[in-house]
Amino acid sequence: MTEWVGKRYWIVGASEGLGREVAKRISAAGAEVIVSARSEDRLKSLVAELGGKASYVTVDVSDIKAVEDAAKQIGHIDGMVYLAGVYWPMKASEWDNEKADLMGQINYLGASRAVGSVIGQMVDRDQGHIVLTGSLSGFRGLPGAIGYSASKAGIMALAESMQADLRKTGINVQLINPGFIKTRLTEKNDFTMPFIMEPEEAAQEFFEHMNGDDFKRSFPMVFSWVFRLSQFMPDWMYYRLFGAK
Repeated sequence: MTEWVGKRYWIVGASEGLGREVAKRISAAGAEVIVSARSEDRLKSLVAELGGKASYVTVDVSDIKAVEDAAKQIGHIDGMVYLAGVYWPMKASEWDNEKADLMGQINYLGASRAVGSVIGQMVDRDQGHIVLTGSLSGFRGLPGAIGYSASKAGIMALAESMQADLRKTGINVQLINPGFIKTRLTEKNDFTMPFIMEPEEAAQEFFEHMNGDDFKRSFPMVFSWVFRLSQFMPDWMYYRLFGAK
């Protein structure tokens, strides 16, 4: 069981959706939270909503210096949760370099920058908690997901490498892979999204995992089985089922 009272958590990507709801749960559990995103107005309103000790630091995670400066400004933390992300539906035949680059910059490189800015202090203390947000779409490449699937697969591999290195230390690494969540990002989709969750419901799953010792959680559970089983499918079967028709 995670001890929250008296701890300091930096939540990156907290201005909207899942990140905002996760921040509320961590604050309600008794931790001090420092929330970050690009939108100062949304961060201010979130801090005003939180009942416990809270503050904000604006940051653009596409800028490595901005991330490092934010980490220095915040100082000592016990945990860092990375939830920042951008998404546009994109087929390979409709490639948009700018959007594909941003998904890599924000979703994957932003996570790497945030981890790299705080992990040193955790290694020095042999204590800390790092939570990264992958996606069910990261288990295997999906149609219409150029940029997004790849960026989430990168985060998942990053978390797995960290766990391999740090599993016998005092640093707790966790990976959480959600399915569809009702946010302004998924509003861009023009297809049916099975098992879509409200942000509050997804945040509860997220927070429950943070309270445990397991490395990884993928949810909704039944929907996640489809993606996990797809990794064992031969290519001819996988692309017949999931590829362009």
